[in-house]
Amino acid sequence: MTATIHYEGNLRCQAIHLQSGTSIETDAPTDNKGKGERFSPTDLVCTALATCMITTMAIRSVEIGIELKGTSVNVKKHMLGNPRRIGKIDVVVAYPAALELTAAHFQFLKDVGNNCPVMKSIHEGIEVIAEYKNAEI
Repeated sequence: MTATIHYEGNLRCQAIHLQSGTSIETDAPTDNKGKGERFSPTDLVCTALATCMITTMAIRSVEIGIELKGTSVNVKKHMLGNPRRIGKIDVVVAYPAALELTAAHFQFLKDVGNNCPVMKSIHEGIEVIAEYKNAEI
C-alpha cells in the first residue's frame, strides 16, 4: 500500500503516506461545493505532474553535470464539465537565470520532463502544454 485516506467530513480527506508518515489534506474546490482551503484531488493530479517533471529532470541532470536547484515550476489546471474533469494542464518550467544551459542541455531536460512517469500516465484526453524557459533576472 502507498497511502491510507481518511474522510474527515465536510468534503475533506487526510492522506497518510505509509512509508514516511507524512500527510496531506484535500478539500473540495469552491466551484464544487467545497471551501477550497486545501489542494483539491484534481489540484494534486496537476501538482503531481509538475513535481514529477522537475524531480525526474533533477535526477537525470546529473548525467550532464547540471544542478537544477532554484528551478521553479508553475502549474495551472483547467477544468471541463459534463462530465467534470481536468481538460488541460499548463506547466511552465523556469530555470534560474544563472544556469547557463546549452541548446543541447535545454533539449535534453525538455525531453526528460516531457517523458516523466506522471506525464506518461496522464490520459490522452487531457491536453498538457509544457513550456520551458530561463527565468528573468
